Amino acid sequence: MRHVFIVNPVSGKADASGTLVPQIIEAAKSLGAHYEILLTEYPGHGVELAAEQAETGEEVRLYACGGDGTFNEVIRGARGHANAAVGCIPCGSGNDFVRNFGGREPFLDLKRMMCGQAVNIDLIQTEKGIATTICSAGLDAQVAYGIPKFRRLPFCGGTMAYNLSIVQSICGPLGHHLRVKADDEIITGDFLMLAICNGKAYGGGYVAAPEADMQDGLLDLVLIRKIGRVAVARVIGGYKKGAHIQNGQVAPPYQNIAMFRRVRRVEVEVLDGRPIVVTEDGECEERMGLSAQVCPLDARVLLPAKN
Repeated sequence: MRHVFIVNPVSGKADASGTLVPQIIEAAKSLGAHYEILLTEYPGHGVELAAEQAETGEEVRLYACGGDGTFNEVIRGARGHANAAVGCIPCGSGNDFVRNFGGREPFLDLKRMMCGQAVNIDLIQTEKGIATTICSAGLDAQVAYGIPKFRRLPFCGGTMAYNLSIVQSICGPLGHHLRVKADDEIITGDFLMLAICNGKAYGGGYVAAPEADMQDGLLDLVLIRKIGRVAVARVIGGYKKGAHIQNGQVAPPYQNIAMFRRVRRVEVEVLDGRPIVVTEDGECEERMGLSAQVCPLDARVLLPAKN
């Protein structure tokens, strides 16, 4: 079996390759493993590198060394190849995928990752491609759109950058008039934001769907109604902690604010004529709509071996 580490040197606040590459070499040699280290050079390069490795037909483990965007690229490149499994070495700012499976530390243990177990997880298919964790639109996506200029500031990690971008975003127009088709149900109204969730968290740890399961063949849809600026801070605080969802339902303090559904497909149409910011695994752009559907157990990923 081959172990290929695909390293994004510009992920996070600093070049991770300087410290990570020696650790990879040490871990691989201690296990007597055949390994290779590849550096990405431009956006989308991770897709190409992963596809080249997977297409050989050999059993290969591909380790995405970067943030959620790098992991997304390697997943896309390996998709459809049963001989390839993808591991996440979280070196980015948000690292939200690993929050579904115990957090960063187990995934940063390179020996545990190289000895890990391959499992299948669901993916989200959108009109733009594949997302692994969450697609969102509205205020939260607008906040994500503003994160890059904050996250490279000193002492400004993923969560702090997210908080600063929130402050900036709530100073502008809030909410959109939307038509949302959740499977066969039509929901029309004014919404501050929505999240279509395969995983639990995004934005550096905001828990949009605390009970999401990446292996259940369903997407957790969370809709937050349009509210006033004064109420935003209170609602965002609970949303960050995942307090708005309990036992598969909207928690009582949020029943006039939030809606929750478990679905297989979602279609969103903007009715007010203003483009809405959409983010898919942290990649943002303005659109007039969004469609997403679950792809059950469509990706093969690596989880760290137990101690």
